Amino acid sequence: MAKVSFLLHQPKADKATPVFAFLSYDGQRTKIYTGFSIHPKQWNKDDQRALTRGYPLNGATNDALDLLQARLLQVYAECRAVGTLPTADQLRALAEPETPAPAEKPAPLGLLDTFADWIDNRGITRTENTLRTNRTALGHLRGFAEKNRYALTFDTVTAYFADRFTTYLLTDVKLVDSSVRKNLYILKNFLAWAHERGLTTRTDFKAFRWHQREPDILALTRDEVNALAALDLSARPALDNARAHFLLGCYTGLRFSDVAQLRPEHILADRIRLTTTKTRETLTLPIVPEARALLARIQLGTFRPLPNQKLNGHLKTLGQLAALDTPTERTRYAGGKRQTELAPKHTFLTMHVSRKTFVTLALEDGIPPHLVMKLTGHRNLKSFNRYVSATEDAALKAFAARYNQPNAVQLSNVKVAA
Repeated sequence: MAKVSFLLHQPKADKATPVFAFLSYDGQRTKIYTGFSIHPKQWNKDDQRALTRGYPLNGATNDALDLLQARLLQVYAECRAVGTLPTADQLRALAEPETPAPAEKPAPLGLLDTFADWIDNRGITRTENTLRTNRTALGHLRGFAEKNRYALTFDTVTAYFADRFTTYLLTDVKLVDSSVRKNLYILKNFLAWAHERGLTTRTDFKAFRWHQREPDILALTRDEVNALAALDLSARPALDNARAHFLLGCYTGLRFSDVAQLRPEHILADRIRLTTTKTRETLTLPIVPEARALLARIQLGTFRPLPNQKLNGHLKTLGQLAALDTPTERTRYAGGKRQTELAPKHTFLTMHVSRKTFVTLALEDGIPPHLVMKLTGHRNLKSFNRYVSATEDAALKAFAARYNQPNAVQLSNVKVAA
């Protein structure tokens, strides 16, 4: 006849102590660790069970002890039925918790799905405009893989892939050089992140390059800025709000993303101080008189940020109202080939023109380039020097006015746009 007893390892301890089971059978006694511990104050020595009154969680412990007791007695009975006795190892195995089958590891995400996760995770620290650009790059990758039936994995992103992908962007998507370069830049950032985390061992992406020729600068003249500012838009609040965005860019040199994030706390008595969204640099900008009325809107809460695409649509309407009709040639490059388009200037008006206008007019006013760069946050002198050539038109107009040459003024009105 077998008997099971449950006893505490240290019944007089002042802390939780292990519970052991003892199986007594045929003159033998086997000690089995149950895997449970309990404070002696919660243990009923006579019942050899945990107290449940006041300790509702102990009910589960008692259930486990009852189950263990039944298993021990069953194994003993089965062994005796065939003329043997259970071994200590057999009995102790009954008290070991059942080990669940190891969960199958999920299959690693493919390159495109990992790219999508990377974009989502960047949402914490990146602007919606940046995320939108990243998603566009991902869309181009999906389109390339589908059209060319290219098995896009971390192992197939090679120099050969880069050649085919850039060709696809030029010929199928019909992107210009600057957009091709941006897509490669985003892809390289993602692949560098994946390499740092051990998702790929390939480093081909470091050699991905796309050489582009920078387009010429499109900026407004001071007269054109004043023409926009002079428009009576009292009956058209949406256009008035869009104009406020653009003029603040012209007066401060801030990017669209930074104009949109301006808050009262950024506006001090004689300056604006904020951390830029794109580069995370802290800029301190002087407040010119023309900007004060616009900044007052921000302090009053009547300045309403709006999406970049919608804003650019309003700007073209504003340009028409202000008669910004100077014939303007926009030059872009695709695959190194020059593409030109001649149209009225307002056709090419976007929020980015405001920042270019700020730089161009500041240089024309004689502000040293290094100070203008400090205000705009430009780091690359080579790219900044493009703005110097944009002031040539001002020089031509000044020369024509000095020598009374209207034809020279007329000639200078044909501008080259980015």
